[in-house]
Amino acid sequence: MGMEKTVKKHKFKMPSAFTILFIIIVIVAILSWIIPAGKYSTDSGGNIIAHTYRTVKSNPQGLWDVFMAPVIGMVGDDKTDGAISVSLFILVIGGFLGVVNKTRALDEGISSIVRKYKGKEKQLIPILMMLFALGGSTYGMAEETIAFYPLLIPVMIGVGFDSIVAVAIALIGSQVGCLASTVNPFATGVASQTLNISPGNGLLSRMLLWLIVVGISIAYVYHYASKIEKDPTKSFVYHQRKEDLQRFAIPERTEDEATITGRQKAVLWLFGLTFVIMILGLVPWSSLNQHFTFFDHLNTWITTTPVLGTIFGKDAVALGTWYFNEITMLFFLMSVIIMFVYHMKESDYIEAFMSGMGDFLSVAIIVAVARGIQVIMNNGLISGTILHWGELGLAHLSQSIFICLTFVFYILMSFLIPSTSGLAAATMGIIGPMGHFAHVSSDLVITAYQAGSGWVNLITPTSGVVMGAMAVAHINISTWWKWIAKLMLYLFIAICLFLGISAIL
Repeated sequence: MGMEKTVKKHKFKMPSAFTILFIIIVIVAILSWIIPAGKYSTDSGGNIIAHTYRTVKSNPQGLWDVFMAPVIGMVGDDKTDGAISVSLFILVIGGFLGVVNKTRALDEGISSIVRKYKGKEKQLIPILMMLFALGGSTYGMAEETIAFYPLLIPVMIGVGFDSIVAVAIALIGSQVGCLASTVNPFATGVASQTLNISPGNGLLSRMLLWLIVVGISIAYVYHYASKIEKDPTKSFVYHQRKEDLQRFAIPERTEDEATITGRQKAVLWLFGLTFVIMILGLVPWSSLNQHFTFFDHLNTWITTTPVLGTIFGKDAVALGTWYFNEITMLFFLMSVIIMFVYHMKESDYIEAFMSGMGDFLSVAIIVAVARGIQVIMNNGLISGTILHWGELGLAHLSQSIFICLTFVFYILMSFLIPSTSGLAAATMGIIGPMGHFAHVSSDLVITAYQAGSGWVNLITPTSGVVMGAMAVAHINISTWWKWIAKLMLYLFIAICLFLGISAIL
């Protein structure tokens, strides 16, 4: 009997974000042996002063430094702030979302809206896309959208649309929301903490960008839905319509299953209130209007009133001056309130909270690993030299060109580092100060980073969100690219115009 040889074809598999970031740490450590060391002078606030670069004695980084970098990236040292505050916030918001998801309030809330608009499904497109976009903008809604495709696809196919419309509502809605993140802790939060500014800085500008890109996206999806409603053959997946009608037949639901409970409605209100309070806490009201002191006076009154101040706590800080400690406390507090309102057992609450934290553990750790890149650059004394090269290169660039190039840079980097938080922690420490040299505000640099990352996350095959949606809907990724190509171009142009104009205002 002859022996048969089995030839295995090894397909290239993109390494994880952890591996990519650690490889970059090693490369940067090697560069510390090559790039001349240098420093800038800083002001009392720790901001780099332009034109003060000077060369210093080199400090090349070795193996010990490479493996210590992620550790220092988490806890910090005298040269680099640690990521512990933002990592803890990520874990706590994961626990909060775990408790909310345990109540199934979000799922049933979306389901009730779909049922309410039965027979008027086209009106659902703008309503649901705005809801998903709010989720993406406030808490980085992404993987959670996978749960909604089995609900949306049968409805959209059943009324004459197709699976692309259903996927676009949740996928484009949430990711365009992330593109224009307002207070998204995994993007705005990490980037702001890296640059030592409040996540509320630039909030009004990002809200305007949110309205622009969400409006463009809704119009694009609505136009496509109207077109295939009139002529089904215009559908990009018309060739599989018969199969789609069979595999996505609308399941029957009992009356009990189709009702959102009063407790779930209360959870939804508390969920929304949490993000409203967070926004109120982060917006720097006094810097927007020095005469607006309502929250300062309210906080003073509460904390100095004899009984009320003792019960509430005399160390409470006013809304508008919050940072990561305060918003971490907020999400923990609201998760406890939801437990009592929903009448959740203590054991169920702990299980849901810990499970939610577990889901976000990799995100929390990746921020520390990514911050390790900055640790190596700072300790290797090459950050200043790289910034000096950037200062020389930016000398003749206008503010608008710089911010548009920053947007393009983050598009390219997002393919290399698909983790939104990892990308911010790895690069913002260099790009932010470069923006300072180009006279571009730090919050606008953050907007450009978020826009580049969000733009890529609509199409990248390395995204579990995109590929998961394609798998559930049985849509080939190349078909999705063909369908979304024009929207990607429209968004790219709109973002460049927005950034360019914002930079000179």
